[in-house]
Amino acid sequence: MRSKRPSPLSYVWYILAAGLFIIAAGCTSDESAIEVDLNRRTDLMAPGPGKSLAYAYLPQYSHQTSYERHRLLVEYLRDATGLSFRQVYPDTFDEHEKMVMRGEIDISFSNPFVYVRLARGGASAFARTIELSGQPDFYSQIIVRADNRAIRTIADCRGKRWIAVDPTSAGGYLFALGHFHDQGVFLKDFTEVVFAPGPGGKQEKVILSVYAGNYDIGSVRDGSLELMGDRIDLSQIRVLAESWHYPGWVYSARSGLDPRVVERVTQAMLALVPDNPVHRKILDTARFKAIVASNDDDFKPIRDLVAKLELD
Repeated sequence: MRSKRPSPLSYVWYILAAGLFIIAAGCTSDESAIEVDLNRRTDLMAPGPGKSLAYAYLPQYSHQTSYERHRLLVEYLRDATGLSFRQVYPDTFDEHEKMVMRGEIDISFSNPFVYVRLARGGASAFARTIELSGQPDFYSQIIVRADNRAIRTIADCRGKRWIAVDPTSAGGYLFALGHFHDQGVFLKDFTEVVFAPGPGGKQEKVILSVYAGNYDIGSVRDGSLELMGDRIDLSQIRVLAESWHYPGWVYSARSGLDPRVVERVTQAMLALVPDNPVHRKILDTARFKAIVASNDDDFKPIRDLVAKLELD
């Protein structure tokens, strides 16, 4: 005679009984049960990235360009200082500023206008770059299509559409704005002023927008056109005007960063010499001629421009 097979429900009861037996066996007479209050909860946070220093390049170009330009420099800083570094990639100029203010970026490489804003929150300049031209400064280029016969002078820009990089872009907007101002052309005189959309790659977007005829005028920092030589016919772009030259891009440390750390980073950067072939490759890749010492006083011309344009 075939024995009756236990029902699935019986298996459930067997498992529960075995579990209760194990729990009871685990509590001896010398141990008391622990009461758990399920109404009391604590939010657990994932651990941070450790003690590595966050290094960020203001996103004037794409994240890929930022990585490629600064990868060798970051690797050099790791070796030269014995400190741990990681590159971080803010999507916008505004996000870069906020991350520095929140202490999420330790070493910032930014344009001088953004630095002046960061300095209000306690950031301090310690180095700046020498441009590939050999000069410690840079400037805006105001560009139009070469075949645009309606725009021959700065005065012709009245009533036209202007695309710029970002409201806080020095070479891509503010220096050009200062140049227009000095020539008697003001924001109210343009039909439209817009800024390049999306994260990163904004200098390229300005050039492409002018090249495509979407806007009459564009403003970019010097050196940006050359980067587009393999993507567009540069003979179709004409430089209408160039702004005054202003102090170049700057390295700054966030408020509260250990001064000993800043000193080690500073000394490592200043030790890069163009005559050393290894150093030359690092500098060339980053598109620097050299890195020199700097301090907050170097950026008075930027503060004067801000005051002239009545910017915050």
